[in-house]
Amino acid sequence: MEMFAIFFICMFSLVLANQEERLPNKCEVCKLLTVELQDALEKTGRSKEVLELGEVLDTGKRRRKIKYNTSETRLTEAMDNICERILQYKVHAERPGSLRYAKGTSQTMNTLMNLVGKGVKVELGIPYELWDEPSVEVADLKRQCETMLEEYEEVVENWYFHHQEERLDRFFCATHVLRESDQECLNEVWKGDMGVKGSKEENEGENGTQSHDAGEL
Repeated sequence: MEMFAIFFICMFSLVLANQEERLPNKCEVCKLLTVELQDALEKTGRSKEVLELGEVLDTGKRRRKIKYNTSETRLTEAMDNICERILQYKVHAERPGSLRYAKGTSQTMNTLMNLVGKGVKVELGIPYELWDEPSVEVADLKRQCETMLEEYEEVVENWYFHHQEERLDRFFCATHVLRESDQECLNEVWKGDMGVKGSKEENEGENGTQSHDAGEL
């Protein structure tokens, strides 16, 4: 067991070394941004709430009523802090391409945690309590997400109000953001082991709907 632990830790150190040279590309950022935005919109898509806009004037003019699920308010709320959700992702180094970014603990990290739980000393160069903190890659994902959303906010609004019959990732990423860039990651779908997910509460939304990550779409 001890020899296996030493071998595994050595192999994991090589993986970490490779990760330092691996930052997310534009396609991966766009894909995750649309995954999170679509998920946020799905959680409120069935709302029957009706909003009243405007003020009642002396003339007796009534307020304009619009459905919440087609309102600008719904889109604004969905986009609010959307890139903060990227920090929930982990690096799954054992997966290819964009599928390396997913929510939940990776197989590699879960194995290391199990070794620690069995009393094996594991040294990764960082304190154990920081193992679950966002990595450099994930922090860069968030930074690029914020820049991309600021630059292409009007494209998101155009899709929401006029083109919801099209898939968001195709309209936003393939047609606009990545029009002259590599789009291969948009076709990557993970069909194997999804790794170790977090708690049920972490993976379900407020309405009991399960959230998605790039590896599940």
